[in-house]
Amino acid sequence: MDASEGVAELEGTAGRVEVDDKRMINCRADLNQLVPFKYDWAWQKYLDGCANHWMPQEINMNADLALWKKEGGLTEDERRIVKRNLGFFSTADSLVANNLVLAIYRLITNPECRQYILRQSFEEAIHTHAYQYCIESLGMDEGEIFNMYREIPAVAKKAQWGIQYTRELSDPSFTTGTPETDRILLQNLIAFYCVLEGIFFYCGFTQILSMGRRNKMTGVSEQFQYILRDESMHVNFGIDAINQIKLENPHLWDQAMRDKATQMILEGTELEIQYARDTMPRGVLGMNAAMMEEYLQFIANRRLMQLGLPEQFKGVGNPFPWMSEIMDLRKEKNFFETRVTEYQVGGALNWD
Repeated sequence: MDASEGVAELEGTAGRVEVDDKRMINCRADLNQLVPFKYDWAWQKYLDGCANHWMPQEINMNADLALWKKEGGLTEDERRIVKRNLGFFSTADSLVANNLVLAIYRLITNPECRQYILRQSFEEAIHTHAYQYCIESLGMDEGEIFNMYREIPAVAKKAQWGIQYTRELSDPSFTTGTPETDRILLQNLIAFYCVLEGIFFYCGFTQILSMGRRNKMTGVSEQFQYILRDESMHVNFGIDAINQIKLENPHLWDQAMRDKATQMILEGTELEIQYARDTMPRGVLGMNAAMMEEYLQFIANRRLMQLGLPEQFKGVGNPFPWMSEIMDLRKEKNFFETRVTEYQVGGALNWD
């Protein structure tokens, strides 16, 4: 076996890594040397993610199964919401995981960020497992649910929108290092962290968690609340990574790139509004499509502001303040400190 290539690579990165050698992208320093840390926020998110560990089987689904099978237990509109959301999410997290593993991990050239990306990839696997566990527990038609991202237009449009931003980066021959390719990577990060995880998930999360608050499908709802905690951290990490890349490479964040980022968030918002109308043709669970539209515009404004871009929807408020209570990242530290042992046994959430 010829080891010369490996030896040459190690020699090319010889020497101890200094903090100032580290960069988010296009870094030539040895990526095998985790310390010294440059981005403490990335390492802290990795530690927080590990403290937040949970597994789907810890959650009892018996009450959900009984309600799902009970005649008149759920309205047709409520059943539609459960099926549509399991259909979207069961494949959406796989799309996110594929993007992380096949594109992002290779192109982010910082070891502490890569450490978090590895943790996030595992969490995406847990989420896909959770959706499969829900589908299996309820005795659903797995072929119907797992193929919604191909067969239901409101679901398919969201999946297709995300795929367009990962196709080029998933090519093993794709590399960064020019303004053009660096901006392609930046677009990918915005697409997956700010839109796919940062907007596309919010209609479904709100609908399912609203069911849990009404003591319906509490097992599914509990899994979704655990997943929402993970996803909130994913979005927070992604936005920090994007802003760090902007800070280190200000030439990438020109007016054209700012306009493109705004356009992407507006496109994602419109697709999620269409999804809300499809899943809620009538009012249900104390909400309707018009309320969800305002909520999604509120979320879009938040994403724009986090990227340093001007809000696009003036005067919108949050019609679901209880969602902010559930996902408020300022409470994440307290959440991690008080919740770890509770997660080990499942069934510990309070829906009041």
